[in-house]
Amino acid sequence: MSGKDSWPREKRWKDLYTRSDKVARADQLGFDYPRVSENQLLREAASEFVGEGRNVLFVCSRNQWRSPTAEQVWRKHPKLSVRSAGTSPNARRKLSVEDIRWADVILVMEEKHKSRLLAEFTRVIAEKPVHVMDIPDNYKFMDPELVEELQSSVAAILGLECDFAIGRPLD
Repeated sequence: MSGKDSWPREKRWKDLYTRSDKVARADQLGFDYPRVSENQLLREAASEFVGEGRNVLFVCSRNQWRSPTAEQVWRKHPKLSVRSAGTSPNARRKLSVEDIRWADVILVMEEKHKSRLLAEFTRVIAEKPVHVMDIPDNYKFMDPELVEELQSSVAAILGLECDFAIGRPLD
């Protein structure tokens, strides 16, 4: 077999090897490979929102008081699907790439949480809206003041109505 006959096979093997390296590196960095076009992303985004609610991710430090309270308060809203996670390594539920990919909107309690998201998940979070609610870590789980603050903040950010008299989102 001449060197010319084996060249296409060797070239295809190198392409395959290079592609698998790129896929592994992309997975490590938290983005999809091969990348999809902007038009394809827009089409997918439009089809996701037809007749469905939004996926909202609440983020605090340890996922102990604030974000679980937000998840509890908003989990029964018919237009929302909610999750909560923490940025700290010892969080009750640690924030993951899958959480960020799942979310349509990310609501963080403090500016430091947004900074951590941008530092750790730069590529995945690039197209996601991240809103800072400025809610300090002064509350316990389901504290009435925290519930009221979360209801007003989230309702204002997402353009939803909330019935504060009975303490639950409007249906």
